Amino acid sequence: MKNIFTCIFLLSGLFQSSANGQTVDVSSWVNWKKYAAANDTLKAPAPGEKRVVFFGNSITESWAKIDSSFFNENHYLDRGISGQTTSQMLIRFRQDVIDLKPYLVVIMAGINDIAENAGPIALNDVFGNIVSMIQLAQVNNIKVIISSVLPANTFPWRRQLKPADEVIQLNSMLKSYCQENNITYADYYPLMVDEMKGLDKRYTLDGVHPNFEGYQIMDGLVQESIKKLLQ
Repeated sequence: MKNIFTCIFLLSGLFQSSANGQTVDVSSWVNWKKYAAANDTLKAPAPGEKRVVFFGNSITESWAKIDSSFFNENHYLDRGISGQTTSQMLIRFRQDVIDLKPYLVVIMAGINDIAENAGPIALNDVFGNIVSMIQLAQVNNIKVIISSVLPANTFPWRRQLKPADEVIQLNSMLKSYCQENNITYADYYPLMVDEMKGLDKRYTLDGVHPNFEGYQIMDGLVQESIKKLLQ
């Protein structure tokens, strides 16, 4: 519940800015329009169909572009939005996940919170937002795979931050929660980290986003978890 109140607090701050004379488009902040048309034209799952949605930020959004065959061949839906934090993702979770009636959702989130894309936020609140997504999925009978945050020791757009240890800490929190609650955890981190606690240069474009080789590593790991849950 705490993380839901966090989102309400963030939104109230936006509305206060509007009241103080600044026009704020909350819809644009959450970006409900990004997949609205695609969602509207999407038919309900056919009998026996087990729909899979990938939900996340730019790493997820780029996954379907750079590694398109993985999504096309498996008929996976991509609902990633570049730059988004867990607070934004939590608010659009109903439209871009629940309303699509998936059997399974793969959630990757947290790196943009650590990058302070929406301002500083405590890791406990980031973790709480992700837990709320899990709980929303579960109450709607949607199975969940939680992805580890990928390694990062720098941000090209915010070089003053040193994210490596926060990534490790958030991953530890997520992994423990998944183990304690029998939730599948896709742990990409140890397969892709280098000796500097960053994303191995063989697998990245900029130290944060994977290249095709990086996505190939992720494909194999998450596909194994998906197949187990679909059986």
